[in-house]
This record gives sequence, structure tokens and C-alpha cells, in this order.
Amino acid sequence: MRLGADHVRVRVPATSANLGPGFDAFGIALGLYDELEVRALASPGVTVEVTGEGAGQVPDDEQHLVVSSLRAALDEVGASQTGLHLVCRNRIPHGRGLGSSAGAVVAGIIAARGLIAEPEALSDDVAIDLAARIEGHPDNAAPAVLGGATLAWRDDDRFRAVDLLVHDDVALLAIVPPNHLSTTAARGVLPGTVPHADAAFQAGRAALLVEALGRRPELLLTATQDRLHQEYRRSVMPGSLALVDVLRAAGVAAVVSGAGPTVLVIARRLPDTTGADGVRQTDADEAVQTAFGGAMGGWQILPLRVDRTGATVQRVT
Repeated sequence: MRLGADHVRVRVPATSANLGPGFDAFGIALGLYDELEVRALASPGVTVEVTGEGAGQVPDDEQHLVVSSLRAALDEVGASQTGLHLVCRNRIPHGRGLGSSAGAVVAGIIAARGLIAEPEALSDDVAIDLAARIEGHPDNAAPAVLGGATLAWRDDDRFRAVDLLVHDDVALLAIVPPNHLSTTAARGVLPGTVPHADAAFQAGRAALLVEALGRRPELLLTATQDRLHQEYRRSVMPGSLALVDVLRAAGVAAVVSGAGPTVLVIARRLPDTTGADGVRQTDADEAVQTAFGGAMGGWQILPLRVDRTGATVQRVT
């Protein structure tokens, strides 16, 4: 397959995975974005310019995750490789459980979609499967591609995903700690097996989460209960789990975002509470303010909308 363009712009959302009980399966796209421009060059080689998150820390050559994923996507459809110049403007925090690595993988695949003459060859289904194979699991990749909330799984040797309904009253709040946490460390404390009672509990809560997200947001606190991964990670992210405990005790649906340590609040917008900024208040606002008491200690509170579009690519002429 030949290339059909030599300059594209890509935008990819941050994502949160698990959402409590949906370990390695559920995910949601957040209104926080990495943006990049990719130019295909006639000469060989790669140059990568990064501003924002990861600047001076991520590779600036073939080892850059966007580059390697783009090349994997070109190989997937039989397209010729090319020299590349990338300009990345990163806003998704690294090592915080907000899908930065999945975002980079998806950005590379979607950039390849924009570059090739037949973009349909890298359909959403192909993009999700390829991104999940690169990542090892599909929970962040699926919402990064599709937007909204997603449920992903592996069917034989192929990763698949479907989008889920998200109620208009669902609001998201990412509470980001100052410390990084590697996915390896977060996964390393998980047990190889879990009690049958916990597995049964988890299956019921995961099913309930579909209903709570789409039609019954008043059930979110119950639907986000988890017995399979969060408590086991207390030793590697005690501050995050302590915050989850405080917020949940106050009736707020708070969970560890993906591998952590960011805490994701899945809140409900309250009726007739529009403030001076035109934004409706949520059932989590007071509890979050009380939890911090004005002393943030390096933590950031990011009110975010649900991104309903997923990754996009635009050819530049």
C-alpha cells in the first residue's frame, strides 16, 4: 500500500481504565489531550520534538512509542516505511494511570491511518486490536480509539471492544498525585488467583457498572466497588487509596485510575446548581474540598468531561 499524505495532525485523549470492578476491560476517554504533527520524509531517519509531559525524558528516536507504533501500523497494512519528523505537545501526565502509553500507541496508529492512501485499512477494529497487542491489554486503547466508555475483551487471538452508553449527568474528576508509579510495580503486587466469592462479587459489580454509567448514575457508588485490584495495591499507593477511602465514605464514587496512582471520581451533576462559571455542581465537589482542606500538597484536581470522539487525524495540505 502506498502513502496518500505526508503531513498529518493527530489528537488523542487521556483514558482511565478499570473504573473500579472492570479490571483490564472497562475504560473511559477523558477530555485531556496529547496533540502531534507527523511528517513523512523522503530521507531516512527520525527526529522527535517533545514539549510538555515527558519532554527531555522520552526517547527522541526510533524508540519513541509513537514512532514504533506508527511503524507497526504501516507494517500491518503492508505500507512502505519512511523517514519521520514528529512534533509532540503532551498534556497527559506520564506514570499516573491516565493512559499516556496507550495514547502514544494509538496516536502512532491513527497517524499511520492518516498517512496511508486507504485509511479504512486501519479501521477502528484494526486499530484497537493492534494497539492492544502492543500494550498487552485493551482497556486504555479501546476508549482512546473510540471515545466514550468502552468494554473490551480478547476473543481467541483478537482484541475487540464495544462502546457503552454514558449518561449526560456523569462528570469526571481526575485527582493527580505528584508521584509517578510504574505499571510494572502496580501489577506486581496483584495475586495470581483470587477467592471465588470475590470473583463472583466482581462480576456482579461490573454488570451493574454498565447500567450505572448509562442509565442509573445514582448507582455509581455501589457499581464501582472492587475486590480484585485496588486493595492489593495499597502498599504501593497508600495516599491514593486513603483518598479513595475518604471519598467513598462520603458517598462519592472514587476509584484508582488504571494502574494508579491518580484517583478518578465518577460524579453526578446535580440539578439546578449551575454556578457563576456556567458549570453544574456535582455530588463530589464538597467531599473533595473537605478531603484536601485547601492544602493540595502537590496534588492536582482536573475536572474533565467525557471525550466522546476518541483519537482524530487530519491531513495537512
